[in-house]
Amino acid sequence: MAKLVNYNRQNFKTPMPVLDPLERAHTFSEVTLGYSADQAVNEARRCIQCESRPCVAGCPVGVPVREFVALIARRDFAAAYAAVKDANALPAICGRVCPQETQCEGVCMRGRKGEPVGIGRLERFIADWAAEHPQEAARALADRRLERARIQANPERLEELERENKALGGKAVPVIPAGTDLSGRKVAVVGSGPASLTCAGELAKVNADVTVFEALHAVGGVLTYGIPEFRLPKELVAREVAAIEEAGVKFELNQVVGKICDIGELMEQGFEAVFVATGAGLPSYLGIEGEGLNGVCVANELLTRVNLMKAYRFPEYETPVYAGQKCVVVGGGNVAMDAARTAKRLGADVTVVYRRGREEMPARHEEIRHAEEEGIVFCNLTNPVRLIGDEKGWLSGVEVVDMTLGEPDESGRRRPQEVSGSNHVIDCDMFVISIGNRTNPLIGQTTPGLETTPRNLIVVDEETGATSVPGVFAGGDAVSGAATVILAMGAGKRAAAGIAAYLSPQPAAVSLAEAEEATRQFEAAGEALAQEAVDSVQLRGVPAAAQAAAEAEAALASALMDVGVNPEVAAKAAAYVVRNS
Repeated sequence: MAKLVNYNRQNFKTPMPVLDPLERAHTFSEVTLGYSADQAVNEARRCIQCESRPCVAGCPVGVPVREFVALIARRDFAAAYAAVKDANALPAICGRVCPQETQCEGVCMRGRKGEPVGIGRLERFIADWAAEHPQEAARALADRRLERARIQANPERLEELERENKALGGKAVPVIPAGTDLSGRKVAVVGSGPASLTCAGELAKVNADVTVFEALHAVGGVLTYGIPEFRLPKELVAREVAAIEEAGVKFELNQVVGKICDIGELMEQGFEAVFVATGAGLPSYLGIEGEGLNGVCVANELLTRVNLMKAYRFPEYETPVYAGQKCVVVGGGNVAMDAARTAKRLGADVTVVYRRGREEMPARHEEIRHAEEEGIVFCNLTNPVRLIGDEKGWLSGVEVVDMTLGEPDESGRRRPQEVSGSNHVIDCDMFVISIGNRTNPLIGQTTPGLETTPRNLIVVDEETGATSVPGVFAGGDAVSGAATVILAMGAGKRAAAGIAAYLSPQPAAVSLAEAEEATRQFEAAGEALAQEAVDSVQLRGVPAAAQAAAEAEAALASALMDVGVNPEVAAKAAAYVVRNS
């Protein structure tokens, strides 16, 4: 166990400074203000540095949580940032919008007798610190990546780390091997949300020629058009995108792949691999009377107008938005909370209706609490059955019915059932539907041979992101359905490793018997026979970038160990072959 530094025994998270509810309900400024350095250190010292590290296994992109938290506790902020950034391409974003309570914090040991360590708050702090200290952060990140390359080039050390990870119950997040060089290899990325940005950023690290095709006029996907400014300032998204662009990634805007061109045409243009991460942007509807009335919209439309097209700054920006005086939002997820809190800031009195109870709401507890603090009313166990309009076709109210919870349904949640005779009307002139999104079938319809599910989700290999079409990979909500930013990023990271493996030279197959014979001859007959024996089994496929002797040795030794050769013998044989080739 790592040595604890001034261990903090408090059972609650160090409070996060926030804007006053009365002030923030009328502004789009960020609600949470972030930790100071002292607050971050105080929170980091709550971590007990447990050996089991469930927090690491709970992170979809493999952030070394225990390590970076310990570094913050020691005030080594540069090294802490490097530890996070090396694993997570978008730490400033994840620190704000990742549902840590169901990921790393959900399995934190401190949470058993109090509140878990505020891992998300610490991730946000260290990302914001790096933005204020760019040179220190960049140096630390470069040093860490060099050290990681050394570890990856050492088969014994790499195997040791993998065994340790498995023993802890973790599932290693695939990474692109050190020495990989994809210079000149063209990769297309369709979409520019969190999965796409992560994939593009990972591939840029190994010199791939990456072009991102975005359907809208701005980069970022749901980060830009979906999540409001008061939760995720767009300057942060722009900063992360700029860093990826500086790494060499190109962005093509207003490009709807599947209409302007299809996947096959991208391949014809010279792209050797394509990553599809088009998200889940098609809204679902209630299917009740009155959905066509004026004043009725889906959350996607409201949020896109406000976030992407800056309607909240009308007339400075040309897009107006209608929020009404009395707004009802139906839904219980994060998007519903975003829509409700946005409508509140546009001047409406807002009521959220949800057919299940408070405990069943999938939105983050923090978002629900913030909404209540801002004056939003919640009507749980309430379900819309009809939208009512006036003689001019404008919404005037919604008829709802009370619900009760019965036996669990297929999702495991208790099934809501109507209470007979409980119908009543809620007056409103704005009604926002936020009951989930679906994937767009366009890519599946225009890509011959691409396997999809009946829900239009793309079928992929879970480890690599590979689809049924050679060279085509996919991830994020286009594969999983509407999920979270961090899960999409994990998919992007896996796909990047899959694409790198697909585009890299592959080692020739070597049988165990052949490898054993080669190494036996090395030990028994000397170097000359060993050279001949190793040549005879054609141990090829050392990555093109592994020109340095140490990297070439590691790659060759790894190939021998993959078929069962003793690590010490494999290292000796590889050293002889490389140094005498």
